[in-house]
Amino acid sequence: MERNDYLKMLVEEMHSTTMATIGADGHPQTRVIDMMLWDKKGVYFLTAKGKAFYAQLMEQGYVAISATKDKKAVSLRGRIQNIHSEKLDEIFGKNPYMQKIYPGDTRAALEVFCVYEAEGEYFDISDPSHIVRDTILIGGAEQSMAGYEVGNECIGCKLCFSVCPQKCIDITRIPAVIDQHQCLHCGRCAETCPRGTIAKRAGSPLILATDFMGIVIR
Repeated sequence: MERNDYLKMLVEEMHSTTMATIGADGHPQTRVIDMMLWDKKGVYFLTAKGKAFYAQLMEQGYVAISATKDKKAVSLRGRIQNIHSEKLDEIFGKNPYMQKIYPGDTRAALEVFCVYEAEGEYFDISDPSHIVRDTILIGGAEQSMAGYEVGNECIGCKLCFSVCPQKCIDITRIPAVIDQHQCLHCGRCAETCPRGTIAKRAGSPLILATDFMGIVIR
């Protein structure tokens, strides 16, 4: 699937997301926020100007988002922009339940935010024996390198494959090659390698996507 497919899934299928900011006490704070729209620029949500959440958004300009449905997850971490009342009428038109929450002119209490530059991940365990993960990029965000890779000192012993939960390592090649779209990032291959040639890929970890059955996705 392409980026727009993931954004459409986030907004139209998952819709309600967990969104994190930093609270006044300096610790992460989450709340459930509906994703209202998506387009080529990013995804959109709104909140009332009188909320502490609004103040955090304005001060920090950055959020982390995750949502799940049917053992599929979409996560985003990135920059936001306050676009005030732009797209507010479109949001109410496409999300009619909002007209009952904020009827008539009371919608003036709301302002719209756009996630315009973000990195994230799609993670699917609906088929547990064949998981799928993919990177999502919005705007000018750069892809981080997560997971593990096999170095040139690989001797072709195949021990990594024997302990891989998803059997996603191509051992017909030397050095062996890890399929990053199936890798759980569990690290068992690196622990088992007798030459110590399997290591984490360079770069900062991806956003924490979600936690399925004790599997922390980074």
